[in-house]
Formats: sequence, structure tokens, C-alpha cells
Amino acid sequence: MYRLTIRDYLKCAHSLKGEIFGPAQLMHVITYEVELVFATAELDEYGLIVDFATAQATLQSLLSRLNFKNLDEVPELAGKNTTTEFLCRYIHDEMAAAVRNVFQGHLTVILRESPVAWTSFEGDV
Repeated sequence: MYRLTIRDYLKCAHSLKGEIFGPAQLMHVITYEVELVFATAELDEYGLIVDFATAQATLQSLLSRLNFKNLDEVPELAGKNTTTEFLCRYIHDEMAAAVRNVFQGHLTVILRESPVAWTSFEGDV
């Protein structure tokens, strides 16, 4: 299996709904390290997993819609509890739709909240 990993950051604010979240129910700022792992058993016609520049630009474009925003006010996330788990799936689905024409394989999205805590979501593209 071949793998390509790219990273970036997401800086945003949000509040979480539910008593289980304690003080995180209040508006707070968070910086995620966003890691995407593209995996495939076969290389494409150019000998690549996916073009690095295309993957990086696509991720940056997606994150620009969320960066330095209050996620509670982003229309497409309205009414959602933007937990780290939710955001992993959201980023996966958005990236998968955006790269489907240049990548076929398995995509893992990892959001690192800190060096000791992270969440991931993975699925086929």
C-alpha cells in the first residue's frame, strides 16, 4: 500500500452542545493539526498516489472556508455539534468529493487537538 500524507492547520472557534462537554459548551478557540493520508494499492499513470500540489491546494481551499471562523456561524454547519469527530467526517467527505476525479483509494483524516489527543475518520474515495 502506498501512502501520501499532507498536513495543515485549522484555527477556529465553536461551542459544543450538551452537559457532557462542561466548559466547552462556552465559545472557545481551538487549533487543530489536520493530517490527510491518501492510500492506494496502485500508482496512477504518472507513478503517483495523488498529485501533492493538487491535494495540498484542495485541503487549503477547504480549510479556508473554516479558518478563523466561528463554526457555530458557518451556514453549512448550522445546528451541528462540531465535535472533533464530526469535523473529521466533514473534512473527509468534502475532500473526497473534491479529489474524486484525481484520486481513487482510501483517505484518512486525522485532527490533532494536542500531542496527546486526536481523532480520525477513514473511508474510500
